[in-house]
Amino acid sequence: MNEITGSNKKWYEGVTRYQWLVLTIASLGWMFDVFEGQIFVASMRDAMPALLGVGADDPAVSRWNDWAFGSFLLGGALGGVFFGVLSDRIGRSKTMIITILFYSLFTCVTAFAEAPWQMVVLRFLVAMGVGGEWAVASAMVAEVMPARSRPVMSSIFHASSVGGTLMAAAAGAYIVGNPELGESAWRWGFAIGAAPALLTLWVRWKLREPEQWVKARDRALSDDSQKPGRIVELFQGRNLRNTLVGVSLASIGLVTFWGGHIYGKNALLREAQKEALVAESVAPVAPKFSGDAEKKAYKASRQAALEKHKEKIKGAEMLSMVLNTIGGGLGLVLFGWISNRLGRKGAFILYHAVAFVMMLLLFEVLIANDVGTMWLAITLPVFGFFTLGMHAGYAVYFPELYPTRLRGTGAGFCFNMGRLATAAAFFGFGALQDPPTPENKAVLLAPLYLVGVVIVLFARETRNQELPE
Repeated sequence: MNEITGSNKKWYEGVTRYQWLVLTIASLGWMFDVFEGQIFVASMRDAMPALLGVGADDPAVSRWNDWAFGSFLLGGALGGVFFGVLSDRIGRSKTMIITILFYSLFTCVTAFAEAPWQMVVLRFLVAMGVGGEWAVASAMVAEVMPARSRPVMSSIFHASSVGGTLMAAAAGAYIVGNPELGESAWRWGFAIGAAPALLTLWVRWKLREPEQWVKARDRALSDDSQKPGRIVELFQGRNLRNTLVGVSLASIGLVTFWGGHIYGKNALLREAQKEALVAESVAPVAPKFSGDAEKKAYKASRQAALEKHKEKIKGAEMLSMVLNTIGGGLGLVLFGWISNRLGRKGAFILYHAVAFVMMLLLFEVLIANDVGTMWLAITLPVFGFFTLGMHAGYAVYFPELYPTRLRGTGAGFCFNMGRLATAAAFFGFGALQDPPTPENKAVLLAPLYLVGVVIVLFARETRNQELPE
């Protein structure tokens, strides 16, 4: 029996057509949202070298890509807080339209970037819409769904991000990596980012404001203490504990996502690069050089070999991304179900603890020791399940922590302040003269998962509780 409703109904029984519609529209918005972020991941080894006029393995590429990641995360933090507050004040559906238009427009404009700094600036603007859309949609899904359905529906909503990542992987393989489109192929990947703008017509036509939000708005009209979207209240009373826990969990999840999870795509990439170098009689590991001329000759032959096999290498990179994402999608979908059985805290502890093990296993053991394609392909979905799956917990848990008048503000603040912490980490990596390789970066960040386990111990359990009014 469901402890909230006193009903034996399954989570999907009795869900209305309109509630399914809300889930569909919110999920599509989040899916395109993630595509706009991940299309950069799929093309960063093509776009930034083209803008810099250097090879993909040049240290400057890694440095500028770290700055672009940092800019994206900084923009997400600002947009998530701003649009979260706006959604509490003017409504969920109106704000969702603004955020979708925001990220669609600036992703499309990125196709016309001519310098690395322009890419960095545009990543910031895209992320403002990306961060805002999640805050609005997660609050709306939580408020519209029946109590028994809410955890699973919120997990499904967040799991739609997999669709966006797979779309980005497909664009990377068939558009960015298409030799027939020439050196500007990466620009077409960003150009198709304008398509989600069409979704706003459906939002405007079909969605109405949640009943809980309407009641909260009406209460605010007669009671100044019920004014919506006041950030200062996130740090008062019981909200302070919720906010500190939420920001900490999101910071850990997002730092490890952008600094570790996304580099799961390097698993099969490294194997393909090694095969390409061997095929062209180039040493996969740089030998000791007697002088600069010898070092330059090696770098030139290495770059020529990788360029010759570019299409195959890009395919291996995108296959890694797909395997990683499929596992991650399953982890996202199942978070709600697992959290109903273990509690929200138990689910977070499980995901964090296993993610720590999987991060070390993939980067420190398997990739480092050239175990072969089969073991990497088997490991990647499990790696993705735990390193990405915990993110559904933010959509499930954060809206349960705050009353309706602060729900968009609180959920948006917690999730997107995590982006701020991640931005700081990437600007730090970008400032290093000799930045760590992606694999080393992931290993350095892995212990954060254990910090997450400790933080969860201080969290409030919300399983089987109604949303606070």
